[in-house]
Amino acid sequence: MLDDFSKQCTQSKLANLCEQLVNTSKQKFLVNNGNIPKWEGAIEAIKNQPQGRIEYQSPYLKINSKNIDKDQLEYSLKQLMPWRKGPYQIENLSLDSEWRGDMKWDRLIQNIRPLKGRTVLDVGAGNGYFTYLMAITGAKIALGIEPFLLFNYQFQAIRALINNPPNAFILPLRLEDMPNECVFDTVFSMGVLYHQKDHMQHLQQLKNTMADDGELVLETLIIDSKYGDQIIPEDRYARMRNVWCLPSTDTLHDWLEQTGFKNIKLVDVTKTTPEEQRATHWIGGNTQSLKDFLDPNDENLTIEGLPAPKRAIFICNK
Repeated sequence: MLDDFSKQCTQSKLANLCEQLVNTSKQKFLVNNGNIPKWEGAIEAIKNQPQGRIEYQSPYLKINSKNIDKDQLEYSLKQLMPWRKGPYQIENLSLDSEWRGDMKWDRLIQNIRPLKGRTVLDVGAGNGYFTYLMAITGAKIALGIEPFLLFNYQFQAIRALINNPPNAFILPLRLEDMPNECVFDTVFSMGVLYHQKDHMQHLQQLKNTMADDGELVLETLIIDSKYGDQIIPEDRYARMRNVWCLPSTDTLHDWLEQTGFKNIKLVDVTKTTPEEQRATHWIGGNTQSLKDFLDPNDENLTIEGLPAPKRAIFICNK
């Protein structure tokens, strides 16, 4: 996959960054992780399956393969659980991920600049569900960065099933690993900000990657203004670790303004529901999801007594 990225990278606005990105990625893959043999074995088995064309047929990213060995493919893909982002469909096999990513995509796609011909960065890309959508929608190259290796292997598994894959790539990098080169026309940060100890640094780092007049698409957890400017959870939030801050939309607007972004627009606020985030047999373990993380007596509160998850999408320019 890194070889394919190098070929496409050198023909894009990322040419000057290509060598550094590839070399850093190679180092990230050298970590000592006992799951890697299992993951690599799953990828090798998946490579024996027939390939197909990928397209978006809501709610699925669909791969139109023929004559897959459904049982063997399902077994191999389940070696890579949990599958958080999706859903995918490979011929008649539905990979029903925890999140219905199509619902988020439908909320934002009509509000952003057309991606056709643009160089796009997807921060915290997971297994690349949205990164693929960005490429299919017309991005010249869509680069996702995702530090968790499992999700990188999930991306490779899906890519192995695609005939003539689009210019979508995932590298095992954090935002701070990215060179401060202003090259990306559109930058997505979705579901990332609230995991940052220093939210202002994250916003500045996003800005540092953006071309002049580039567009930022920021999606994150927020609270209603009645709860104040922000909430800092003492421990977990909806059983999630590392949730550092939940701002109001006004507070988040101020943060973006302080970072120097322009034309700041709040385009959507949506309460997360068990339709969008739900337990499926593709997440493994105890198969708990959002409904298990809410107060059983009040769906407007988390199990910790905090406001239930609500997400906002902001669009702004450098």
